[in-house]
Amino acid sequence: MTYFVAVVVASLAIINVSEAFFAPVNVVDARSSLAALSAEKMVGTSTTSSRFEFLQQSAAAAIVVASASLAPERANAAKYGGFGSGSPEVIDPKDAVIDVDVLKSDSVQRGLSAVRGYKQSVVDMRDALRANDQADIGPKIRRDFDFSVIRSDLNAINAALDEDTQRGTDRIVRAILQDITELEVTQKQKPGVPRSETRLNNVCRKLEKLEKSFDDYLAFGN
Repeated sequence: MTYFVAVVVASLAIINVSEAFFAPVNVVDARSSLAALSAEKMVGTSTTSSRFEFLQQSAAAAIVVASASLAPERANAAKYGGFGSGSPEVIDPKDAVIDVDVLKSDSVQRGLSAVRGYKQSVVDMRDALRANDQADIGPKIRRDFDFSVIRSDLNAINAALDEDTQRGTDRIVRAILQDITELEVTQKQKPGVPRSETRLNNVCRKLEKLEKSFDDYLAFGN
């Protein structure tokens, strides 16, 4: 009798563990949790984060989100289609609450001007690869996209936005920093090894994605 009870208890324990393990995971919640966890380091005013630290954080986030994506529950659809990397947190610019006077201030306009320059840098790199598919754009990425500087420029617009809108632009800022990191990794070539067509296409796609992220951001300053 004692043996039978022990078997029943063990079986119930296994069932509980299985239910917990295979319970559906909400992908959007997983992404939101990761965004909240990394927001301080990636969007804050601190200038101590290095590219290596950001890459480590991004890799860890990608693993967790990829695991959550395997869950049977379907992710919620984005509120505004593909705008803002498909995030439901990104408010459409036409619905955003913007303080026009603050938007016109020198500090915000300097930030927006700098971001337009970053976008132009992306266009220049894309043109360079079209002219020479073996062009080394690594030095330009590191020169033009200093994380401590670009983060400050990107955060400038928040002074003109309400809190709900800021949550969306903060997500776009994180997407931009992620895009820059991915671009720098993707474009790297071993010395003496020509860039293949596949790698070239991958680099071009990263540039297009980064340009789109800058466009999404700048839409709030128009």
